[in-house]
Amino acid sequence: MKKGICIGSLPGSSTEARFKLAKEAGFDGVEIGTLGNDNDRLQTKEIATQHGIEVFSVMNSKHWACPLSDADADVRAESRDGMIDSIATASAVGADAVLLVPAVVNDKTSYEDAYQRSQSEIRKLIPAAKENGLTIALENVWNKFLLSPIEFCRYLDEFDSETITAYFDVGNIVLYGYPQHWIRSLGNRISKVHVKGFNANESRFTYLIEDCTIDWNAVMSALEEIGYDDYMTAELPVDGDDPDGRVHSISSDMDKIIAGNV
Repeated sequence: MKKGICIGSLPGSSTEARFKLAKEAGFDGVEIGTLGNDNDRLQTKEIATQHGIEVFSVMNSKHWACPLSDADADVRAESRDGMIDSIATASAVGADAVLLVPAVVNDKTSYEDAYQRSQSEIRKLIPAAKENGLTIALENVWNKFLLSPIEFCRYLDEFDSETITAYFDVGNIVLYGYPQHWIRSLGNRISKVHVKGFNANESRFTYLIEDCTIDWNAVMSALEEIGYDDYMTAELPVDGDDPDGRVHSISSDMDKIIAGNV
């Protein structure tokens, strides 16, 4: 299994500084955000190559401000444009996945509308992703949507496309479920995994091991059962007290988790 870290979890004033730190801390790759032009994409790819870092995934930047589930067709069109930028970024830097939050349920968007609208819009994006050899990996987040593993499986399967996969976030599930159960249900639908800590007793996010109530050994057993062997990616805040040291400790914690020694 490869170790990854989100670029937002890395301190530093430049992409080069962040990639250098990630490599020094023992990470294999970095997940980046959407880049808006070819020059930035090319430069990012060159810096990654220089430091021996793989840019394996791109996090879409428009899915919260402009959800694919919005009632306004113009908002949905802007969201699709954002995904096209994300797909172009991924293709340029050599990533194989784009992370997408598929829908947001709120007081203006019902669950049923979110389901139908988002599926309709995502289907329009499949050709572009397929042409670039990418998967669109849908992440479970606190968006009041896809609240059970059975429903998540159904939602994915209804696309009938290998291009649409799950980006499973271990920490996001703990508030209302057990990540190891979700992993077994989703099975080979999972193409990428995010990790963050969560304390179920206090309903708050944590770093990976300290104050965390997640049964990491159970999570790893479930991932092994489904044959998952791609990136496990840390999505955690920068530590203001010890920014560089925290990146190294995250890497060390991930080594323990992957080895089943937590």
